[in-house]
Amino acid sequence: MNLFRRRSDLPLAGDATSRFLPWLVALMVFLAAIAVAGAFVINNVIDRWDHDVSGTLTVQILPAGGAQAEAATDDRVRLAIDVMRKVPGVQSVKALDKKRTLALLEPWLGGTDVLQDMPLPRLIDVAVDPAARIDLAEVAERLSQAVPGASLDDHRVWLSRLINLSRTIQWLAILVVALIGAVTAATVVYGTRTGMAVHHGIVEVLHLIGAHDDYIARQFADRAFAMGFSGGLMGLGLALPALTLIGWAARRLEGGFLPSLSLPLLGYVAIGLLPLLAAALAMLTARLTVHGTLSRMP
Repeated sequence: MNLFRRRSDLPLAGDATSRFLPWLVALMVFLAAIAVAGAFVINNVIDRWDHDVSGTLTVQILPAGGAQAEAATDDRVRLAIDVMRKVPGVQSVKALDKKRTLALLEPWLGGTDVLQDMPLPRLIDVAVDPAARIDLAEVAERLSQAVPGASLDDHRVWLSRLINLSRTIQWLAILVVALIGAVTAATVVYGTRTGMAVHHGIVEVLHLIGAHDDYIARQFADRAFAMGFSGGLMGLGLALPALTLIGWAARRLEGGFLPSLSLPLLGYVAIGLLPLLAAALAMLTARLTVHGTLSRMP
């Protein structure tokens, strides 16, 4: 770390009171990396859900009974398609065949062989203009009256609740990162004040002979930056294998309801900058602490 050090009149290199700081910063960066990755992944998932689900409706047709059940169900589907096509703001209406319906159920059931011969509800995918103002209650009432066993599912109802929950978790992750930064800053304050107390005599002499406060503060700040950066690199080295393991486990859950849980490029950049941010925070905190302490000296 000689790259980050300047000539110092204080024997800070041998100061044992602050040697724990890199390890604490390593732990803080590790936790911050996990929280930042979680925030970015959740934001990515929310965007995927919003993009895939918003502007779509689903019509469900219960299967008809009797000897001609298949033909009667097909008639219900055609009638429901005609009803939905007449709704202002509807862009396209497409009925899903049984094969597609089974494909949607497969991620949840693991296998759909047992459902091959069972009467399943028929699904109709309806794409609507997101800017259109559609009275969904009226459309659902009209659909249920025209088609026996038909119901309208508005994805925006459960999607809004899911997004609200995800946003809450995302803000919690951001709060965790803020708390980690506060704890790191408090630790630097404690370490800096301890170092100044240990070297009080030298600091006082430098102060009395006219050394500028910024000169003294810079020496503590440089030391804090070097320790913060080395600790941040250690924390990043611990976080990368942990994130890789979490990503491997998350990929096993993808498909069906969950979209891709991959970390976007901006997330990797943010995590890669954590050691530098931790070092900058340590340096700024140490500088402000020294200035505050020296201002109270006679």
